[in-house]
This record gives sequence, C-alpha cells and structure tokens, in this order.
Amino acid sequence: MLPGVYAPQDDTELLAEALDEVAPPPGTRVLDVGTGSGALALAAARRGAEVTAVDVSRRAVWTARLNAWLSRLPVRIRRGNLFAPVRGRTYDLILANPPYVPAPDTGRGPRGRAVAWDAGRDGRLLLDRICRDAPALLSPGGMLLIVQSALSGPDRTLELLRDAGLKAAVVRRRWVAFGPVLRSREDWLRRRGLLAPADDREELVVIRAERPL
Repeated sequence: MLPGVYAPQDDTELLAEALDEVAPPPGTRVLDVGTGSGALALAAARRGAEVTAVDVSRRAVWTARLNAWLSRLPVRIRRGNLFAPVRGRTYDLILANPPYVPAPDTGRGPRGRAVAWDAGRDGRLLLDRICRDAPALLSPGGMLLIVQSALSGPDRTLELLRDAGLKAAVVRRRWVAFGPVLRSREDWLRRRGLLAPADDREELVVIRAERPL
C-alpha cells in the first residue's frame, strides 16, 4: 500500500464475498472501477478472469500494478475517471466500490485522500454516474456488483439501474462499526437525519444488477 491509497476494508470484503458467490468462470471479462489497491481485481484474476482495473489516483494505479506483479497475476490497470479509459468496450462483470460517504458542502470537490470516500452532500457524487454509464458497458447477460452505504440511498441506486433496463436487487448487507471518517462527521449526519440518535453502526449493502440476454 502506497501512502494515500484506500486500504481494503469491510466494503471490499463484502464485495469480494458477492464476487465469490457469482463465481465467474475463467475467461470472464471483468472491469474493476475504482480499484484502489487492486484487491478485487486480483480476486477476479485468481479465478482466471480477464481483468481490467481503473482508478483516477496515480498512487492507486501504481499500488495495483505492484500488487498484480507481486501476485504474478495478469491485470490491465489504467488511470482515468470512471469509465473513460474503457469507453467503447463491454464486460461480463463490473465491480464498483466508489466513494459513497455523505460530506458537508465545502463549495469544492473532494481533495487529497478524501477523494477515496467523500461523495458530496448526498453521497451520490459517483454513484449516479455509475448507474447512468455502467449499463452500456455490460454485455448481454452481464452483471454489475456495487457496494455502498445505506446512508447514500440504495433505493435510488436500484431505481436508476432498473430504469436503465437492468434487473437489480440488494444481495448482501452488513452492519459495521463507524470508522474514522463517519466518526469525524457523526454530528453533521445526525443533524441531517441520516443517523438516528442511537445509531452507532453503518449498514453496507451490495447491489447486483443484471442486463437481460
């Protein structure tokens, strides 16, 4: 892990479990968006998938490349904003662990390390873009697996994916203790009504969306 790169946490583990459940066969074309350390890309590559990984962070790209080299796994790793580096291609499976933590409005976008987790006032700065753009990158019968917080509107994600013609449902849930980021803005989240007074844990969900054949 290079400094400033998002380390695998509960959300990565939850998405990895969903990947294990899908069990993509060798040769599956996989795209890992926002790869960070490359943990999910490597998990797919170990199954024999043909994996492309994308991240906007230079440090994340170098970290993922280093981890792929250390693991001796073939992963194509590109730097770019979401789907820009793979425009015009299609995939059988897209994995996405985007920033999803609601953040106070500062009048500017996330900066520094916060780019890995801050996602605007409603937590949907990138979620809405993924819901809008990912369906066009799925091959017939292809699947999107995306992890997010319940604080950032899973129902909205389901609505957008279904409006795009995908069959979508929540397939995994997990309650986790607040991490440093949520603890630092706990009062703000409570004032906004996103956390109840007694809440001391965050719910994570994995949404699975499939394009019809």
